[in-house]
Amino acid sequence: MREQIDDRAPVRPGFVRLTASDRPGVAQPVPVRDIPPQPWPRILASAMLLLAFGVGVWEWRMRAVGLEAGDIDDGPSAWAEQRRRIDVEEPGVVFLGDSRMLFDSDLDRYEALTGVRPIQLAIAGSNARPFLVDLAAHSRYAGLVVVGIAHTSFFGADAGLGRGALERYRFESPAVRASFHLHRALSHVFAFLDDRFRLSRLVHFLDDDWRPGVRIGTAERLWKLGVTRDDRQTWLWPRIETDERLRDHQRAAWGFGAGRPPRPISGEAIATAQRELHDAVATIRARGGEVIFLRPPSHPTFRAFEEAQMPRAQAWDALLAAGGVRGVHSDDDAVMRALVPPEYSHLSRACATVYTDAYVRALAAMTPRVALRAGAPAPLTPADCGMPPEEVASSAAPAPTSYRATR
Repeated sequence: MREQIDDRAPVRPGFVRLTASDRPGVAQPVPVRDIPPQPWPRILASAMLLLAFGVGVWEWRMRAVGLEAGDIDDGPSAWAEQRRRIDVEEPGVVFLGDSRMLFDSDLDRYEALTGVRPIQLAIAGSNARPFLVDLAAHSRYAGLVVVGIAHTSFFGADAGLGRGALERYRFESPAVRASFHLHRALSHVFAFLDDRFRLSRLVHFLDDDWRPGVRIGTAERLWKLGVTRDDRQTWLWPRIETDERLRDHQRAAWGFGAGRPPRPISGEAIATAQRELHDAVATIRARGGEVIFLRPPSHPTFRAFEEAQMPRAQAWDALLAAGGVRGVHSDDDAVMRALVPPEYSHLSRACATVYTDAYVRALAAMTPRVALRAGAPAPLTPADCGMPPEEVASSAAPAPTSYRATR
């Protein structure tokens, strides 16, 4: 009997391949799909042109907001690279500290004055103490260690934002190191690779105030504060100096003002810092090294708040006495005292050069490890970085009564 065919059954289009259910008991064949001929060279060229156009537009936009090629960012890998130099070289001086030591030190000026280029190991938002302890315990370094502190930063419980740097120094995978070197090479060409302006970070700002309760913190809004070059030479981003809105925003990020009392430092934290400093200095001295402290300038308004949080006699004088070290405090030098940070905490690039010039000369008068070379540049003054007379006068003003009353 002839099998009748149902004319109403759907007809499978020719481009749909048969499946195993269409062939009961027959192995599934390897699917083959014909690729229609296409103008592949033109498609590839069009894709490359679109990519180049997109990159060019984004690069133009980022340069328009003040970014520049050669700003290679800073991070644990960059710090670890400099730290490893101590293991294979014999540097004449090493810098430790927080962001003020990082931003306010001009390595080129130091080298021009002394013929020695320092190794910059200061880290923004960090406590210099763990790094000093590490340098004493895990190196043979026997040179000069210059430790910069921002008043109470040395009394922190841990390394702060720099805690990942020591871990990266101790172990860095080949993939992480290769990524770091590739990023640095490309950053010398493209400005848009700035870590603070990468798209994955910027998209977080799109939801601010769109949904109830979604707010972006002040610190997160501050997209960029510094510019970093080779050897971790860092200075204040020029837009902080010229853009009043960004400057005021950065000032607000420091978290002090009317109605907010300073947070005191505990006696236990002070004792721990003094003990660890004493032990680290003793270890470095036993190898023939030396440790000297620096206290970079801060804005008179910020300076008053710092004094209210912890008076100099407890924060600076007692610390140096406990460690048996000498130091250069900006309050004690007319040139340093006259330098006023535009956003309260970090000097402008030009004033950082003036400050470096001043503290190098102070160090040269304090220790034979720092010697001005023959033909060194002439001393700089606050006027060389545009400090007007009224700013110089205000920098020596006493702390406002309102801050003193908070203690």
